[in-house]
Amino acid sequence: MQKQIKSALISVFYKDNLENIVKALGQQGVTIYSTGGTQKFIEDLGVKCVAVEDLTAYPSILGGRVKTLHPKVFGGILARRENPQDLEQLAQYEIPEIDLVIVDLYPFEETVKSTTEEQAIIEKIDIGGVSLIRAAGKNYKDVVIVASKDQYGALEQVLVEGKGATTLDQRRTFAAKAFEVCAHYDVAIATWWMRNEEVKDYFQLSVPQGQVCRYGENPIRKAFSSATSTICSTSSTARSSPITTW
Repeated sequence: MQKQIKSALISVFYKDNLENIVKALGQQGVTIYSTGGTQKFIEDLGVKCVAVEDLTAYPSILGGRVKTLHPKVFGGILARRENPQDLEQLAQYEIPEIDLVIVDLYPFEETVKSTTEEQAIIEKIDIGGVSLIRAAGKNYKDVVIVASKDQYGALEQVLVEGKGATTLDQRRTFAAKAFEVCAHYDVAIATWWMRNEEVKDYFQLSVPQGQVCRYGENPIRKAFSSATSTICSTSSTARSSPITTW
């Protein structure tokens, strides 16, 4: 189940530590699609890049609110490579396969900390990024999803050691991390949105960077703590942070 990365979509808010990955993809002949500031960043490194607008034949609209939400993007991500009908439709509608998605999310939590202006906060609710993460994660059998700059080191290692080829286990690991990122992000948004509600329908908490405690509720369980809370897991295997409880 090894898959060679031949094409990539890169659209990120933070460019930190992305340079080596972009250069490695360029050296390996990977076709890169990108948008806006990320496209300029890539081209400034001397690496060829295809504008998403050229792929979709639509410009970025609504002040950047809609850039990647298009069948030619999501079709290339979600197409099942072992499904003949999916491949026929890719050919029919001239949709290229996308093997790697590197995307992060607008800094919602950082914005909440820096301002109380509601419209500024709302504009940092990411739509396209979350959609790309979920699509690529769902199709992890064929696509690598990197949803956080914290995963850049792992991706760079894969590109160097595997020469652009990934295993199923590696893709599954990236996907698991990606859904974890989305879960934390959604909890942060819901918590802010319901900040003035007297009664909530359910308890929700996402604790980033939880620490393993010495003792759990029972010997077979592990407890995790943050500065504000302690959570006990339901299995004998410790879960990695962030921890999301619904």
